[in-house]
Amino acid sequence: MFPPLKITEKNEIWDCTTCHTCSYRCPRDVNPMDVLIGLRGVLLEEGIVPTTLGEALEGVYKYGNPWGLSRSKRSDWAQDLKVKYASEGEKAELLYFVGCAASYDSRAQEVAKAMVNNLNTLGIDFSVLGNKETCCGNEVYSLGEKGLFEELVEKNLGLFDQYGVNRIITTSPHCFNAFKNRYGRELPAKHYTQFFSDLIDEGKVKFSGRVDKSVTYQDPCFLGKHNNIFDEPRKIIESIPGVRFVELNRSRGRSVCCEGGGGRMWHDIPGERLAEKRVKEALDIGAEIIAVACPFCLLTFDDAIKTTGNEEKIQVKDLMELVAEAL
Repeated sequence: MFPPLKITEKNEIWDCTTCHTCSYRCPRDVNPMDVLIGLRGVLLEEGIVPTTLGEALEGVYKYGNPWGLSRSKRSDWAQDLKVKYASEGEKAELLYFVGCAASYDSRAQEVAKAMVNNLNTLGIDFSVLGNKETCCGNEVYSLGEKGLFEELVEKNLGLFDQYGVNRIITTSPHCFNAFKNRYGRELPAKHYTQFFSDLIDEGKVKFSGRVDKSVTYQDPCFLGKHNNIFDEPRKIIESIPGVRFVELNRSRGRSVCCEGGGGRMWHDIPGERLAEKRVKEALDIGAEIIAVACPFCLLTFDDAIKTTGNEEKIQVKDLMELVAEAL
């Protein structure tokens, strides 16, 4: 007989990044990730949660973002940019859902700025929600806080209906995943890599510059293993003049998580990080830039490059930043 499992003593429950690898590669189609999320919900009901994760959830509840920053500052990143805010009486044909990281983190804000500049350069009409935008709830769900998640779903769906949103593009694969798989309603959402891949296919993206660098690509878990979006980001990279694309040894469905998902952005654990190992792998194949398509990947790799002392050897850039350099 095995001794009873005391989940209250298992910190590993909070270490999981919900990267979906276990489920994606399971030969029996078992989904351990859903079981783990359920266990997290049980612990939350008992008030058993790491302090930093509790603070992140409280930040979402009070301020609409896990950093606990003011709602009134959510759209500060867009100052001095050509941005149209959604307004009642005028349908938001295309809504750019910025997300929490790209709204509040100074490094990730550069991605939102690049996105806006790229859309404007291509003459695409779009709107943003500005300070009315709130957290998509993907990490809230992954942490097992179903009640708060349901409140966010209700609020966001209300906003989409209020402003007559017809299509949505997201900065973050996490927001995209929430809208596509967790809202219980079919939403016309795309991640920006899908959107720009379509524009390239339609011949609407004309590059005037070059990026003469060796570039590799980190598959975000919530884009790849959760949603099988592997080709579109690579199409964007390979369409940029001058880029020499080199593939990491472990990529696509075999890619290694950056450890930013599942609440791990606010719950660090001791030891070497996977992103640090990935930086070394990228250097081994001669990459000068690690391209990402997720703000969490951007932040974890930006930190990993610094902690491994490789700032002079390699950079991490979001695909939107690379596109902006070449447009």
